[in-house]
Amino acid sequence: MTLTLTKTADQYLVKQAVTWEQFKALQSAFEEIGGVRLNYCEGVVEIVGIGLLHEMITALLGLLLGQYFVIKRMRFTSTGAYTQSIATKLEFQSDLSFAFGSDPKVTDLCIEVVVTSGSVKKLRKYQLRNIPEVWFWQDGKIKIYCLQDEEYAQVEASGCLPDLDISHLEQCLLMESQLDAVLAFQERYK
Repeated sequence: MTLTLTKTADQYLVKQAVTWEQFKALQSAFEEIGGVRLNYCEGVVEIVGIGLLHEMITALLGLLLGQYFVIKRMRFTSTGAYTQSIATKLEFQSDLSFAFGSDPKVTDLCIEVVVTSGSVKKLRKYQLRNIPEVWFWQDGKIKIYCLQDEEYAQVEASGCLPDLDISHLEQCLLMESQLDAVLAFQERYK
């Protein structure tokens, strides 16, 4: 059984021509408000509301990928929504991030779960941080972008996880029961 994807309006706001100082003041004003994430990239602020569907997909995706890493005996560090920044230029949190080398500060894969808004324009922040691979989950599908010659190109398979069946992962993410999703995913990689 699959989830019904329900998009909620008014959970996303973009403001242009914002200084770093203004962003920091805005960020400070939002510190006590839960369920909101602020991102800043070269003068553009995104204020994003985080809802239940977003959190369900993010949590399940992290769980399934964790299972995959264990099954494949891959060394990894899950860095979650770790804040990545370049002072006065950039500050953001992806929904999930992973490092596969020995330094957890060197992110190899970032994932964004898009429920209400998003576009490949968001790739610029990852480009500035030189993240090799970025995934966008939206409307039940995963789009994969790999950094090639300092630009992102959409690709069919993950460079970080070349043996991962993305289509099967998408199917598992849409199952009504998270237990069923994990069991189906494990069965695929026995």
